[in-house]
Amino acid sequence: VQLQASGGGLVQAGGSLRLSCAASGRTFSSYNMAWFRQAPGKEREFVAAISWRGRSYYVDSVKGRFTISRDNTKNTVYLQMNSLKAEDTAVYYCATSSMTILDYATASTPLSYKDWGQGTQVTVSS
Repeated sequence: VQLQASGGGLVQAGGSLRLSCAASGRTFSSYNMAWFRQAPGKEREFVAAISWRGRSYYVDSVKGRFTISRDNTKNTVYLQMNSLKAEDTAVYYCATSSMTILDYATASTPLSYKDWGQGTQVTVSS
């Protein structure tokens, strides 16, 4: 599966961005999709995931601010990011997997995901 992430940019604190990740393949509706991020000098961090059934998972730091969604007709997953903070600054990566996601633990580990996009930079100025 090939993934193409887009939508990053520079935004002021409190602003919003919507990231998109377009996937190749004719079985997108059966994929689990996720967003991770990596800030300079830090490890890659789970942000949000959505299972093929539509169940979503979020890291605590983005709950209530970020929303993950998917459009199976467009083979695309989205990450709507509101009330952005300086600490949200990172390169955001989308990922996909056909592995079974049972709970937050399996949704949030990079090991659950096989294919990764190239990343899109999000910079939040304070």
